[in-house]
Amino acid sequence: MVYGIIVVIVIAALLVLGGIWMDRSRKKNIERLEHASNAKEEAAKAKADARLEAERKAEAAKRSNEEAIEAQAPITAEELKHEEQQRLAENPPKLAEPEEVPGEAAPEADSVVEDLNVVVEEPTPVAETIEKPAGEKTRLQRLRERLSKSSNPFGKALFNILAKDNLSEADWEDVEDTLLLADVGAEASEQLVDKLRTDARVTGENDPAQLKDALRSELLNLVGTDMDRRLEANKPDATKPSVIIMVGVNGTGKTTTAGKLARLFVSENKSVMLGAADTFRAAAADQLETWGAKVDVPVVRSDREGADPASVAFEASEKAKENGVDVLIIDTAGRLQNKANLMDELGKIRRVTEKNLPVSEVLLVLDATTGQNGMTQAKVFAEAIGITGVVLTKLDGSAKGGIVISVQKELGVPVKLVGVGEGPDDLAPFDPESFVDGILGD
Repeated sequence: MVYGIIVVIVIAALLVLGGIWMDRSRKKNIERLEHASNAKEEAAKAKADARLEAERKAEAAKRSNEEAIEAQAPITAEELKHEEQQRLAENPPKLAEPEEVPGEAAPEADSVVEDLNVVVEEPTPVAETIEKPAGEKTRLQRLRERLSKSSNPFGKALFNILAKDNLSEADWEDVEDTLLLADVGAEASEQLVDKLRTDARVTGENDPAQLKDALRSELLNLVGTDMDRRLEANKPDATKPSVIIMVGVNGTGKTTTAGKLARLFVSENKSVMLGAADTFRAAAADQLETWGAKVDVPVVRSDREGADPASVAFEASEKAKENGVDVLIIDTAGRLQNKANLMDELGKIRRVTEKNLPVSEVLLVLDATTGQNGMTQAKVFAEAIGITGVVLTKLDGSAKGGIVISVQKELGVPVKLVGVGEGPDDLAPFDPESFVDGILGD
């Protein structure tokens, strides 16, 4: 029996010692795993810090390089040509076969401007193909007619609500909702409703003529009748040539607007030159040439797609200066507002152009049918290159006319031109009274 007790005590002692040993082993394993995990975290952190430091140094070097470039003497045509030669040596272009023109010999391969691959396409000399663009009076009449026939004249909806005998709180909410749906913007909508509610002509009178007159007056105040909407090229102190850069995202009708704007200047007896700096979109330069040929306007372009757009802009400004034209319009590639490198390219185009001529105007082309979604685009372009005015395309049809009010309020620059159709002369100077009369159905 004593031996049995001793055996039990020995077994218990062994179990206790085994438990202690296993507990210590488990703790050591945990400590080893924690140490390994901490080591990995420290290594990852060190790697991330090194990468961030490298990026910071690269960014600092880039800024230093840009500052050095800006401090250098003006870029010369020879320097740009040298850059283009190097680019061509690294990536030789595939030249397209030249088009044959009946009655003319095929153009030679060396018809480009030396090695810069930029050519000045002169318009067709055939007299019967030159069109006479419509004048400003005809364009303003078309603006009013198209807006009055629009499927979304929010002015008519407002008038129908305000013409009720007694306006309830729900009616005033309908007025504000109508303005918001027309893309007038929350702040401007609230401002208009407050003014209409306190206007004695609205709250105390039911005469439709007086109601419409009150509504017209308040809408004119919102649109703005005191803003200078003249294009810089039309001002008495305009520089010559007056340079206009067209910017905007793909799909807004920017190249088409550049062509229509050239027609507008031609109708005012101004000499015009077009620069096709949209070198990335297929057939963009061809499209611009078609517009130019119809009104006898020359086009400066590259003979290949993907060429440096700044080189084309530089050559166009040089040619415009040599020829002494009144206006140079430079079309640029459509830019996605979230692509920083593409926005930087616009800044480069402006800087290079200004080596020859000051840039008088930067027009942002916006699709009016996009409504408030277009405001994001507008803000980014305003920050990237600075804009002097807005061109609203597709203002007829389903466009919500309130975008005129909200875009001006957000950017602090005027809407200068509006597109009201697909015709070649459906681009008109923006006139507040014609606009308001159109949306009211007058």
